[in-house]
Amino acid sequence: MEASGAVTARVEDFSLMDPQVQSRPYDFYALLHEHEPVYRMPETGMYVVTRYADVRAVLQDCETFSNDVELGFGVNGAGYQMYQDVLDQRGWRHVQTLQRTDPPRHGRYRKLLDQVFNVLRVQQLTPHIEEVANDLIDGFIDQGECEFVSAFALPLPGIIIAEQLGLNRNEIATFKAWCDAIISPASVAMSEAELRATAEVELEMQHFLAAQFEDRRRNPGPDLISGLVNAAVEGEEPLSMHELQSLMEQLIAGGYDTTISALANGLWLLLRHPEQMAKLRADPALLKGFVEESLRYESPVQGLVRRATRPVEIAGVTIPKDAIVMVRYAAANRDPAKFACPHQFDIERSNAAAHMAFGVGTHFCVGRLLAKQELMTGFSILLARLGEIELARPVLDPPHHPSLIVHGMRELHIRFSGRSAAA
Repeated sequence: MEASGAVTARVEDFSLMDPQVQSRPYDFYALLHEHEPVYRMPETGMYVVTRYADVRAVLQDCETFSNDVELGFGVNGAGYQMYQDVLDQRGWRHVQTLQRTDPPRHGRYRKLLDQVFNVLRVQQLTPHIEEVANDLIDGFIDQGECEFVSAFALPLPGIIIAEQLGLNRNEIATFKAWCDAIISPASVAMSEAELRATAEVELEMQHFLAAQFEDRRRNPGPDLISGLVNAAVEGEEPLSMHELQSLMEQLIAGGYDTTISALANGLWLLLRHPEQMAKLRADPALLKGFVEESLRYESPVQGLVRRATRPVEIAGVTIPKDAIVMVRYAAANRDPAKFACPHQFDIERSNAAAHMAFGVGTHFCVGRLLAKQELMTGFSILLARLGEIELARPVLDPPHHPSLIVHGMRELHIRFSGRSAAA
């Protein structure tokens, strides 16, 4: 259920490792805001920071809250070390790059990525995003219904990024399996057998990417991999194979499942709030506000972690040195101290863009421009071509995949009236 402000349960009645709570966390977040804004997870020992001002302060203090940390150790403990060892023996062990580094080292990676993910590249990709969106709708519009996640939310960002990696549209299932392998060890408690099976999938991805890296060094093109392997900063060494593998892992995880989540949750929000959908249809100029508000309301990334470099106090709680701190973006985005009536979905909310779905500060999401363009284009074309959208069957319970990090819907069956001409 969505938080109503009249929460009578206790903090100890909830667990962030419970798939039901992960899917519908907002009553829990409301409790934490009021009673325990810095919450120590009993299952992992991680400290969860939930208030907007505190989350912002943590994200802007890289000296006290280091990015040099692996969430997988917090979730899977010694099993994650075994996972790393398997990669090290037959592929490339994860190394700290980009999101997992602190300034000044972080600046090296950020400069390289900013050469690849910039306004010009997104502008150049936009016509192709429109083409892909229309092609996907062409594939299901005459049926009058579809399962939205598999028919649109998953393939739209999947095709765009997979093509940048040298895959084609027929290999999206492979790409999705790779993405799941990247995210699962850091977000779901797994058995040793599950971790070993997941490592095999990541190894397959690593060796595919290694071949692509070498090919693009010799034959560069306009794609993402060519941009990365050939990007250079004066006075800096080119990226090593370990660094390239780690960067691609982060870019795939950060740019794929999160956009799937935003597309699926965004449509589900419109279906749950038909008056907002009617308002958006009547005034397409509200599209940007809708995208920002949906990112605030159902944040695709619920939280990421930092490591305390010294004992530090937040909201009266002393966090010890080397403790893992989870900045809970989704909780911050429902903080009543920042957002009036935070559990109300309002596409005309004046400060919706103040959300932290993409983080804030030095590690502000490098792929946010592409993600927002995919959302803007995707919803613009969907609403132009599909009429009278409604749920074709109830959503599953819980609606979202189990995950401590990504808020991805399991499925969303819709029916609609169609307008066959492409927008």
